[in-house]
Amino acid sequence: MRTKLSVNINKVALIRNSRGANLPDLVQFARDCENYGADGITVHPRPDERHVRYNDLALLKDVITTELNVEGYPSEKFMKVVLNVQPHQCTLVPDPPGALTSDKGWEIKKEKIFLTNIISSLRDRGIRTSLFINPDVSQVDAASEVGAHRIELYTGDFARDYFIDKEKAIAGHVECAKRAGKLGIEVNAGHDLNLDNLAYYAKSVPLLAEVSIGHALISDALYFGISNVIGMYKNLL
Repeated sequence: MRTKLSVNINKVALIRNSRGANLPDLVQFARDCENYGADGITVHPRPDERHVRYNDLALLKDVITTELNVEGYPSEKFMKVVLNVQPHQCTLVPDPPGALTSDKGWEIKKEKIFLTNIISSLRDRGIRTSLFINPDVSQVDAASEVGAHRIELYTGDFARDYFIDKEKAIAGHVECAKRAGKLGIEVNAGHDLNLDNLAYYAKSVPLLAEVSIGHALISDALYFGISNVIGMYKNLL
């Protein structure tokens, strides 16, 4: 199974929003990423809409021909928009409203009733659901109990420790992926994956269905261009 690359375009939306006009054109950028080889597009609308805005979602869904993955905390507003737009995948993250970035996973058992109801609503609309978790096997088991199709392993700590002890840094991810496979859950991953650590991660973690990468990929595009960078990341997969 080839691991898919979903390009997170939040930082492109951030540049657009900084000038109050439609430059760069987010929808066109998403289409171009697909043309350059991206297997999907990821967006994470936040409550303050500093990146992708809620009204971008329907526009993106109308033109994306691969997969649209919408990340976010399942607030009432978020769920209303997602259920209406019906992206291919919804990745649920436990971000509080003022979070700078997604840097920790769900404590699923503490939110079991809440997440079970949310996931049921998404399933009813035919939306694949993924839960953002730390690389902890107990969270994989809990994700299965609440009905998630997939987990997304938080890779921030892995990226931080990669140059210190990469085998130790990857160990929990490998264990979680193996457990997910036994439970029939697919595995995604994301956060701080980049040109330095992605190949090792993808080679080491079994049954890795998808990685979503934004900040590093867009930063690399400043030097190499977006068409080249998408190819560079896909080659590592």
